Amino acid sequence: MQMLSHIVLAGGGITGWMAALIGAAALIVGIIAGYRIRQSIAAKRTGSAEENARKIIDNARQQAETMKKESILEAREDVHRLRSEQEREARERRSELKAQERRLNQREESLDKKSGQLDSKEEAIARQQKQIQRMQAEVEELHNQELVQLERISGMTVDEAKALLLENIENDVKHDAAIMIRDIESRAKEEADKRARNIVSLAIQKCAADHVSESTVSVVSLPNDDMKGRIIGREGRNIRALETATGVDLIIDDTPEAVILSGFDPVRREVARIALERLVMDGRIHPTSIEEMVNKARKEVDAQIQEAGESAVFETGVHGLHHEVIRLLGRMKFRTSYGQNVLKHSIEVSHLAGIMAAELGADVQLAKRAGLLHDLGKAVDHEIEGPHAQIGADLAKRYRENAQIVHAIEAHHNDVEPRTVEAVLVQAADAISAARPGARRETLENYIRRLEKLEEIANSFRGVDKSFAIQAGREIRIVIKPEMVDDAGSVVLARDIAKKIEEELDYPGQIKVNVIRETRAVDYAK
Repeated sequence: MQMLSHIVLAGGGITGWMAALIGAAALIVGIIAGYRIRQSIAAKRTGSAEENARKIIDNARQQAETMKKESILEAREDVHRLRSEQEREARERRSELKAQERRLNQREESLDKKSGQLDSKEEAIARQQKQIQRMQAEVEELHNQELVQLERISGMTVDEAKALLLENIENDVKHDAAIMIRDIESRAKEEADKRARNIVSLAIQKCAADHVSESTVSVVSLPNDDMKGRIIGREGRNIRALETATGVDLIIDDTPEAVILSGFDPVRREVARIALERLVMDGRIHPTSIEEMVNKARKEVDAQIQEAGESAVFETGVHGLHHEVIRLLGRMKFRTSYGQNVLKHSIEVSHLAGIMAAELGADVQLAKRAGLLHDLGKAVDHEIEGPHAQIGADLAKRYRENAQIVHAIEAHHNDVEPRTVEAVLVQAADAISAARPGARRETLENYIRRLEKLEEIANSFRGVDKSFAIQAGREIRIVIKPEMVDDAGSVVLARDIAKKIEEELDYPGQIKVNVIRETRAVDYAK
């Protein structure tokens, strides 16, 4: 190619077509030469690649041969190891089988020995059974002879002796059974007393109500003593008008700056008190103004009665009462018994009965309703003849209360025998509310007389050493002479004293009779 280029450059005068011809020839020559050169290079490269391939194949064959030999060696080692383990396990199993065979042989020998011993024992037992049968026959014969002798000596047949023996056994069993029954009853009573005390204490703990002191008189304060003359009026017309309008007595005495209103009906007394206080504040006291003030006071007291009844119903959660029953409940706000406000007492009895009913699984709402209404008769007992329990039951029946409520009301003072759990709970709650300390009060004279009478009744019994009235007269503690009264006699003595107290004393609630029998042995270590 370089030579042709030089020729073309040297022959610059050659014509254009010649130059083109020469260039085409040169191009063909160059292509041929390049092809030859590439063929030679490719041949060289092919030869080199074949050589490399042969080397790689030889190396691979050598490595494969090596790996084959190693695998054969490892397989031989594994085969040898497995063969050794199999032989070792086979030896161990053979030794275990030999040991088991020895043990089985020993057991067979032992069973053979025991079988021989059993055969000998069976023969001995058979001989003993025959001997026992002979002895039983002899004993039976002797027993029959003894029965004949006993019948001859005692003059009784076998059946008669059996009957006598059974009778003696029956008496012994009855005695033991009586002792067991007494013990069971004693334990049951202790458990029942404990359970009852827990329920009552829980009820009292959850319920407490304030109480208003009993009074049959009301005191109205005056600004001065000159007001007494104006209250009396000319020829006593004002005082007569006030007494006629209210139904209470006005006592005007030497008490400074005070007038006393006396009356059994607390509602009337409250009306008179309000009317008189307003007349004193107004200053105009004459029959017309008295009548007006009394009418206003009566309306105000009626409103207070209605409000008190509704408040009691709301406080106890007892609903659906007749409006007249609510009004009667409100009237009990002005009624007291032994210093205890009857409405407060009824609310407390409702709470106590409800709490105890919840503890015993009884009807809580029924118990609370009966507790609230149990003293309903006291609202009108000064107007209707008869015991307040019966009056209250009649009122409840009139206003369509449940038959169980009516029964609980009439049974709460044992006028009739209580037939339901709720009636008993109302009875108990009434006693708790009335008898607990601070609920009711008596005059000091009656209180002291009752305590003295309690001790006098206790001391009148034989075997009593000394007695003490405690707990505000709600318990009498009696110490007896142990040499005169035994344990069983102390129980009888407590019952007799309680009966005599019930017969001879009038008291609210209940009185506990506690008889103590104690024996002391004293010695001195010197």
